[in-house]
Amino acid sequence: MGLTEKITTLRAKTGAGIMAIKNALDEASGNEKRALDILKKQGLTIAKKKAERTTSQGLIETYTHMGKIGAMVELNCETDFVARNPEFKDLAHDLTLQVASLESEKIEDLLKMELIKEPGKTVQELITEKIAKLGENIKIKRIARFVLGD
Repeated sequence: MGLTEKITTLRAKTGAGIMAIKNALDEASGNEKRALDILKKQGLTIAKKKAERTTSQGLIETYTHMGKIGAMVELNCETDFVARNPEFKDLAHDLTLQVASLESEKIEDLLKMELIKEPGKTVQELITEKIAKLGENIKIKRIARFVLGD
C-alpha cells in the first residue's frame, strides 16, 4: 500500500490532519499500526490540554428503546459551532445508546463502558478522539435512564 492510501486510511480512522498523519507514518517507518498508536497518543495530549476549557454549549440528546427504556444525555462543548457539527451530534446519539444499555446513572461508569458499536474501545477513548478531531473540550454533564415500571 502506498503512502497516499495509508494516509487516507489513517485519516478515516482518526480524523487527524494530513501532515500529522504523514509525520506519524515517518516516525513509525511506514508502519500503519504504530502510526495509529502515535496519533492516539497525540490525541490524548490534545485532550489533556483542552481539559480545563469551559464547556457551556452543547446539546441534549434523547433515545427510547421500544418504548420501554429511555435515555438522555447532556453533552457539552465550547462553542455552538461544534454543537451543530454532525459528528458531535452523532457522538451525543451514540452516548444515549450507551446510557440506555447502562444500569447506572453515574457518568464515571459510562466513561469506563465498552462501546456497543466498537468493542475494545471505551466511551472515554471515543470522547478523547472527538476532542482531538473537533478541536474543543467535550464533557458529559448529565445522564438519565428511565425504565418503564421502575
